[in-house]
Amino acid sequence: MLPVVALVGRPNVGKSTMFNRLTRSRDAIVADFPGLTRDRQYGQGRIGPRPYIVVDTGGFEPVKSEGIVHEMADQAEAAIAEADIVIFVCDARTGLTPHDERIARRLRVANRPTYLVVNKAEGLDANHVAEFHELGMGEPIRVSATHGNGVAALMDKVLNELPEEFSLPEEEVEVDPDAPKRIKVAMAGRPNVGKSTLVNALIGEDRVIAYDMPGTTRDAIKIDFDMDGQPFQLVDTAGLRRKGKVFEAIEKFSVVKTLQAIEQSNVVILVLDAIDGISTHDAHIAGYAMEAGRALVVAVNKWDGVDSYKRQMVDLELERKFHFLRWARFIHISALKRNGLNHLMKAVRDAHAASFAKLSTPKLTRTLLEAVQQQQPPRVGRTRPKMRYAHQGGMNPPVIVIHGNSLQAVSDSYKRYLEGVFRERFNLAGTPLRLELKTNRNPYAEEEKK
Repeated sequence: MLPVVALVGRPNVGKSTMFNRLTRSRDAIVADFPGLTRDRQYGQGRIGPRPYIVVDTGGFEPVKSEGIVHEMADQAEAAIAEADIVIFVCDARTGLTPHDERIARRLRVANRPTYLVVNKAEGLDANHVAEFHELGMGEPIRVSATHGNGVAALMDKVLNELPEEFSLPEEEVEVDPDAPKRIKVAMAGRPNVGKSTLVNALIGEDRVIAYDMPGTTRDAIKIDFDMDGQPFQLVDTAGLRRKGKVFEAIEKFSVVKTLQAIEQSNVVILVLDAIDGISTHDAHIAGYAMEAGRALVVAVNKWDGVDSYKRQMVDLELERKFHFLRWARFIHISALKRNGLNHLMKAVRDAHAASFAKLSTPKLTRTLLEAVQQQQPPRVGRTRPKMRYAHQGGMNPPVIVIHGNSLQAVSDSYKRYLEGVFRERFNLAGTPLRLELKTNRNPYAEEEKK
């Protein structure tokens, strides 16, 4: 059993930097800005004698709070409740604060092994952290998460003092090669369209903060869950604003994280807001996913909040602004009331299956020749492109390679015709499809030039 280590402390003491150091990753956004982290972030610990799970939390306010601060405190409380070890992070540069004392009082009643860590202690001696003895939580451990000073020694101490139940080796579990693989699903869309609410509705708990304020989510939060026997990994991302609307450096980091999440996913769920209507920027976000070659499902959220006339207008806008996504599934849902979620996840599974479909060469070639027989490619000058055979060149997205002569003259409209034929024959709904045309080399071309 892997121990769970929770990082707790007030804002801007270096918890996310410590998280990245312990996981040897850059999963958590780090900046000199208080209150940056809001949701719980999980990672696999990679520093220390044994593996463990580390949890990053937002700035903790244990007293009565309101608004987004209250939501962040609930996330920290949940991390403490599920933790086996709590690392209480303080700031050596700022010194002991009343906020630290309030957190210490909360941790004393949590009944969890707690280690007091004083971060940003590079270049400071023990006298500079002596005041932290007032917290009554044992000897302060000086570290520097940025430079890595003392972090390895800290985890050696923490993990070696664990109970015997965590010292037992992990039982080796045989991996079933026929077991379904986890589908990586990224939530994308504008701010405040209901992405976090949809994530919480799918997993059945308040795992991420869903608050009526644009820009609540900043990190890309990864969550594993199973549904109908199929394992998924949901990635809740920050909302993507228009380029001219992004001013804060923090939001720029969030945009980068979102685009990375889209790039690393198998399927993207584009969440739209039926109440606010469909904007051109929604189509731009869909374009990001399509350029990345990711399967796409469009979820029109807040469908329960509009009347029949508004629904007709939304459908007309979808048809007008998303004409380039005729191959994608559009699902009307209500994340708040959990309506349409089964249809949504079925569309995700179908899109994933289409994205990783194996297409046999004989069937592809037969389909190609039938399409050419039904409609010849237009003649260009004195030559007409000749298509001879096709085969699959890749997955996620599917790539079909067509060989023949003079294929550089094939028009875009004819490529779209072929794409439609292949989609219909092989049921490739929900995923982009790429065609590569390769012209055979003429062995006598060099002699003719001579």
